[in-house]
This record gives sequence, structure tokens and C-alpha cells, in this order.
Amino acid sequence: MSLRASVVAQFAEVAEQQGRTLKRSDDDAPLTETGLDSLCFAIIVARLEDQLGVDPFSQSEDPQFPLTVGEFVAAYERARS
Repeated sequence: MSLRASVVAQFAEVAEQQGRTLKRSDDDAPLTETGLDSLCFAIIVARLEDQLGVDPFSQSEDPQFPLTVGEFVAAYERARS
């Protein structure tokens, strides 16, 4: 499974578990239009850290949360390289 597929799978799983509908998951989708809230993203980041062994948002000296799904995936790609 690709990194992007792993991230989107977590989006879908967490949305379902939190009783939300995942509205968009394309790379250009603003995170605010995914249907997920801040609790969902906290759960996703924790799960991805367990799954991938990295948390790109705690590793950076100047952490900036991404604005789109594509930027979210790219943060993990950079952290793993």
C-alpha cells in the first residue's frame, strides 16, 4: 500500500469511527472540506505515527500544519525520506 493510500485509509477509518462522512480526499481538497475535525486529525496523526514510525509535525523545528490533503501526505513523505 502506498503512503498516500495509507493516509487516506486512515482518513476513511477515523471518519467512520467518529460518525463522520469523509467528503473529499483528493490531493487538492482543503483539510477543512474533508468532513473531519481536529479530534479526527489528532487520531489520524497518532495512528500514522504508530503505523509509520514518524510524526512530521513534532519533528519539525517550525511545524506548520498542512492546508490540503496533498500537503498532509507530503509532510509524511518528507519525514520518511
